[in-house]
Amino acid sequence: MNDADRLRHDPAMRWVVGVKATSGAAASPSQIGRFETQWLASDKNLLALADLSGQWIDRVHARRPPRGIVLDMDSSVSPTHGEQENSVWNGHYSCTCYHPLFVFNQFGDLERCSLRPGNVHSADGWDGVLKPVVERYEGKVARIYFRSDAGFAKPEVYEFLEAERIKYAIRLPANRILQERIGHLLTRPIGRPPNEVRRSYVNFTYQAGSWTKSRRVVAKVEWHPGELYPHVGFIVTNMSRPAERVVAFYNKRGTCEQWIKEGKGAIKWTRLSCRTFAANAVRLQLHALAYNLGNFLRTLATPEPIKDWSLTSLKEKLIKIGAKVVSHGRYVAFQMAEVAIPRNLFADILRMIAELRSPPVTSTA
Repeated sequence: MNDADRLRHDPAMRWVVGVKATSGAAASPSQIGRFETQWLASDKNLLALADLSGQWIDRVHARRPPRGIVLDMDSSVSPTHGEQENSVWNGHYSCTCYHPLFVFNQFGDLERCSLRPGNVHSADGWDGVLKPVVERYEGKVARIYFRSDAGFAKPEVYEFLEAERIKYAIRLPANRILQERIGHLLTRPIGRPPNEVRRSYVNFTYQAGSWTKSRRVVAKVEWHPGELYPHVGFIVTNMSRPAERVVAFYNKRGTCEQWIKEGKGAIKWTRLSCRTFAANAVRLQLHALAYNLGNFLRTLATPEPIKDWSLTSLKEKLIKIGAKVVSHGRYVAFQMAEVAIPRNLFADILRMIAELRSPPVTSTA
């Protein structure tokens, strides 16, 4: 909204919008504000907006069918600095904030997200975010995997995943009983410690008091040079692979945290400054769409030399660049400097984007 007045007159933006904007101006800040806070904030439109990311991802998968899907669920913090509705103090993050929930796939696409008040538990409302994603993939992929941290170590989560035949690896909070099961690995080894990290893996069955049945638990114990106590982690899983491979699979969950950082840094999806909660929920969904567009560009239409660029690099070096706009009677030319993106590289990007277009429908008549 802060840039709306400038962008409505920007030549490149006007040509992207098209229609009347090419000869006049795009929507005014007040028009965009009403569209965002009134029209999109209705329950029906907000639900459709939340479903839109999944529909886009389905179209991408139609061109790049995956054999399996790995879903990573995590919560994050969006600090607030005003009187936004449902903005509440969170003791864990030590700030007044919102506490949104995200689900990503292994390609970095944001499958679904939801804005929540700042004082809710990490797993609050997990079913409203995860279940629609799982329903979308029913019958489309051979296998679905799920990873999350200890905030989602809840019996109802395990039971849902098992009922849907989803393989999962979820961090389990440590307790006295779990510590006793691996007590033989927690005693400091005798002798001079080596200079490298020593790792041990073990798995066993365990049933917490709130569980209806026992489940497999994998434990990892690491002794680091120069440290007095070991690093210990527990993972509850229904996977049959060896313990070391279960841990390696779970550790890849860290990329989800990196994608959340990109959303905060490149897309600025923590800018939720509207007064009402519904309007801020709309703004988060719009940011999610912007993030997915950027990730589609990165995974589908970037040549090899810039394949590993972050969303911030793509934004600063490819999208937010200056250009001279030359208008002619029948076409418009954008003259850009070859500072960050050479001519041949930019041509490759345009070619790869053009190849993503659906082929024209031919008439059979």
